[in-house]
Amino acid sequence: MTDQTITAAIVIIGNEILSGRTQDANLAYLATGLGEIGIKLVETRVIRDDEAAIVATVNELRARVTYVFTTGGIGPTHDDITSECVAKAFGVRLRLDPEAVRVLQAHYPPGFLNEARLRMAHVPDGATLVENPVSRAPGFQMENVFVLAGVPLVMRAMFDGIKGKLRHGAPVLSRSVTCALGEGAIAKDLTAIQARFPDIEIGSYPYFRAGGFGVSLVSRGTDAGRLAEVTEELKAMIRNLGGDPREEQAA
Repeated sequence: MTDQTITAAIVIIGNEILSGRTQDANLAYLATGLGEIGIKLVETRVIRDDEAAIVATVNELRARVTYVFTTGGIGPTHDDITSECVAKAFGVRLRLDPEAVRVLQAHYPPGFLNEARLRMAHVPDGATLVENPVSRAPGFQMENVFVLAGVPLVMRAMFDGIKGKLRHGAPVLSRSVTCALGEGAIAKDLTAIQARFPDIEIGSYPYFRAGGFGVSLVSRGTDAGRLAEVTEELKAMIRNLGGDPREEQAA
């Protein structure tokens, strides 16, 4: 990893995710969006609505990646504790933000902005708001930590709003070669190719379909020329092992 590499970590917060009651729909969107602007996602964690866990995780990750994105836990109910936990992680107080109050007042009919909904207008001292064009209750940025909603439609709108303001790196490109060989057959030669191209990440993904089994080899990197070299070596390896390489659109 070079000094120019821009990295990110995602923290998915919510008991409902860990219990299996709710399936996370945010990770794929964030990972794809970050990759499009050259930010390398290096870690994702799923944690409970637990103060100690949130504070420790935020503090650990924000110290070693460029950006941390949290999803979930900023609603109006008792278990929405992400905002206060992020404030504790930074050692600041949680304050009622006047602009957040104004946004919520404009959104709710008179008399509907109750104490519970006002919880969503509290942010850590020093934070800046992240606009929520869907349901209005904002997220926020605290230094390199972005606190976003857990509801997928809202989270996506929030992320799309900040995406252009993030530091961009070289876009991550990918190419995929598929063949009807098992991983065991290609493992030795694949290891040798990876060693020759340390700047390219080569992933091996076996599949089992009605027509048989095989493996997809997905190469990712920022240099199109190096990706082309790796792809040709992978194709040659497959042919040498008796397979028929097929290049496909990489996910």
